[in-house]
Amino acid sequence: MSLRSLHDRAALEARFRRDPALHLMELGDLDDLLWPHTSWFGLAPDGPVALLYAVGDIPTVLAFGAADEASAVEDLVRELLPVLPRRFFGHLTGDAAEILAEAYEVHRHGTLLRMALTDPGRAAAAYPADRWTPAALGRADLPELLELFAAAYPGNWFDDRMIDTGQYLGARLDGRLVAVAGVHAWPPVQRVAVLGNVTTHPEARRQGAAGACVAALCRQLAETADHIGLNVRADNTAAVDLYRRLGFTDVTTFTEATFTARAQPAGPGRA
Repeated sequence: MSLRSLHDRAALEARFRRDPALHLMELGDLDDLLWPHTSWFGLAPDGPVALLYAVGDIPTVLAFGAADEASAVEDLVRELLPVLPRRFFGHLTGDAAEILAEAYEVHRHGTLLRMALTDPGRAAAAYPADRWTPAALGRADLPELLELFAAAYPGNWFDDRMIDTGQYLGARLDGRLVAVAGVHAWPPVQRVAVLGNVTTHPEARRQGAAGACVAALCRQLAETADHIGLNVRADNTAAVDLYRRLGFTDVTTFTEATFTARAQPAGPGRA
């Protein structure tokens, strides 16, 4: 089978809808705002799909498949090699990252866990209204939000435009912003949401502030999203335990890494 470039947005959506929890990010990238920045590739009509997303400092490549599609994802990634950028950020399930190791230096950031909200009622039970009253954040709160990220979550992926979604909730202690929960993707047309940028100031941790923000955000998102999920480092046991208490369950694990093409040996006549 040869690599094919895919352009039929409706067909891609139908394919991803078979397992929306696994393909939340891909469904989000079908949104009108993001679609022009995407390229899609596949081998078989019903097989896994790889996404090349050309926004940010470096492109991002996603290649997700269910457990029984592991070998098909590896085959797809192998065929992708001629069209991949020289440097990119990757999210790959199974052993697909190993396929690229021959041609790329692989800087692994860790193993991540995709989780999906399957029992939304647990959020209200785990975090009823108490000392924390998460409220929507807007442009006026942006400087304080960036200050919180610098102290509690340096290096996170955040675009200022995300706050304009209205899907960022913050908790305050004595008037100071100490916790936040937001979204990485929220296309209402697709009715999916991917949570992100969840953090608590070091001085306010283990007091339930972030959990209250996530619970409130999930209740808010339920009005516009049928499928809510998130990515979390698999070794971040405190966060994983929190999300499980809130009604999230495991979907899959995947490798997060930066890939940089290896230098090619000089050919005949080259200096």
